[in-house]
Amino acid sequence: MRGPVAVRVRSLQAIVEVAFTSCRDGPPPPVAPLAMPVSVPAPRIPSAYTPPASPPGEAMPPVAPATPPGARAPSLLEHWRDDIPASLVVFLVALPLCLGVALASGAPLLSGLIAGIVGGLVVGAVSGSPLMVSGPAAGLTAIVLAGINDAGSFARFLPAVVLGGALQLLFGVLRAGVVSYYFPTSVIKGMLAAIGLTLILKQVPHAVGYDADYEGDFAFVEPSGENTFTAIVHALQQVQPGAIAVAAIGVGLMLLWPRTPLARVRLLPAPLAAVVLGVALNEVLRAIAPDLAIRDTHLVALPAGGLAAIGTQITRPDWGALASQATWTLALTLGVVASLESLLSLEATNKLDPLKRDGPPDRELIAQGVGNITSGLLGGLPVTGVIVRSSANVDAGARTRLSAIAHGVLLVIAVVALAPVLNRIPLAALAAVLLVTGYKLAAPALWRTAWRQGWAQFVPFAVTIVAVLFTDLLRGIGVGLAIGLLFILWQHLRGPVFTQVSPPGAVLTRYQLPDQVTFLHKAKLARLLDDVAPGTRIEIDGRRTLRFDHDALETLLEFRETARTRDIDYRLVGVPEIALVATH
Repeated sequence: MRGPVAVRVRSLQAIVEVAFTSCRDGPPPPVAPLAMPVSVPAPRIPSAYTPPASPPGEAMPPVAPATPPGARAPSLLEHWRDDIPASLVVFLVALPLCLGVALASGAPLLSGLIAGIVGGLVVGAVSGSPLMVSGPAAGLTAIVLAGINDAGSFARFLPAVVLGGALQLLFGVLRAGVVSYYFPTSVIKGMLAAIGLTLILKQVPHAVGYDADYEGDFAFVEPSGENTFTAIVHALQQVQPGAIAVAAIGVGLMLLWPRTPLARVRLLPAPLAAVVLGVALNEVLRAIAPDLAIRDTHLVALPAGGLAAIGTQITRPDWGALASQATWTLALTLGVVASLESLLSLEATNKLDPLKRDGPPDRELIAQGVGNITSGLLGGLPVTGVIVRSSANVDAGARTRLSAIAHGVLLVIAVVALAPVLNRIPLAALAAVLLVTGYKLAAPALWRTAWRQGWAQFVPFAVTIVAVLFTDLLRGIGVGLAIGLLFILWQHLRGPVFTQVSPPGAVLTRYQLPDQVTFLHKAKLARLLDDVAPGTRIEIDGRRTLRFDHDALETLLEFRETARTRDIDYRLVGVPEIALVATH
């Protein structure tokens, strides 16, 4: 590890240093496997042997480092020609999302921008993920809206954000980020595809000039009472010709961009070119055909007023809310949900990274905790890792954390000085960027790969997509995880509980137990033991079993009495003894 990361907020520097002292870049190394028995010779491995690569779709082992051993970690400025243009694209995507999430949460618009700035400058500086971008997330809007209403004001809500960040910091120190390694790959890929489809469906109304829903909403049922599909129907009845032209030209430009000589210009990524072209086209329409131009209500609406006005609009935390038990309950909810959402986004971003780098989850929890403490103190919304911004970051060609940090700088500049200029950007131009991003996330190749991997992978993948589309991101992921767990249990139950290691026809039939014998094996153990014929000689070897559940042990030990009555020579080797309690 490269040492503590300096945080720009002085009051938090000591906390971060302590946290980084006790948390390394990755999860703890796995326990070394048991040595092979002396009687079994270890296989010879040729000196030139190279381990085979993992098959596509399989999760990498949790011990994989973010940077190969001995390799020099790239400096933030090493790839600035890739990161700075990418930061412009992320900034343009994040700007309306920050405002939209704040509006949907019932919070001041400035609070969304503050959260976006903190997500870039603070979380981006502390995080170990090279590509993930953080900011206010649509997944927390329902919690934030209810929290503000229960607290009575946004000022009384802010202490819960600070406490939630402190809880995330504690999670990171306790190395709770290891949870991220237990998210099934099929569910993560289903989440990515679902986000892609949701982006496409949600951006269609904005692409035609219908803005009843806010930018960044992922819920099936919208605040207006419409759902994702009825909103599209209504949008197609109220189209703006200028918006359709801007969106269509933007999408076409981004799809054709890789085939043009302009693709070699690293400082001009396709999404940025599409937004610039959209602004220019709308300004031309204003001049020559005002009736076709995009209305002001369909443009970015950044609060104006400059630095002097911003100072008066910042909300300070009302620490009197700490006396309320509801504040502590809300803080716990925010800390847990924001941590889960950030870990999910981290896993998804790791899979999108062309270089397949793994961001350390414990360090990410610390970064998110520092970010939420800072955001709450400054009057901002809760911060999480956000897959939409991160995906746009990857598509724009970012290479390091500089892109996330620079997008935070751009948000500061926008709030302070560029509001009149940025307020000329049509939402249809930004919708074009997100439409292409959504298509890349839900690419047909992802579906084909999931199908080829069999039902155990495809069903959780497909269920996650459907659940996200018809509920929201967090509920959909929960349903996907539940289905994935059921498939794991089903495969576990189908697996053999015994492995016969003696040759056929041997006088003594020997069985080897697996490395884990749990309560899920109880029914199969009982059935197999009941099927043993009288007069049989069997031995069950548990010397290689690492863990026995009490229920499974009871089944193995209680069969001794049954074996005596049925004249079965029943032997247990390496099976621990426990006290059996009579049931009558």
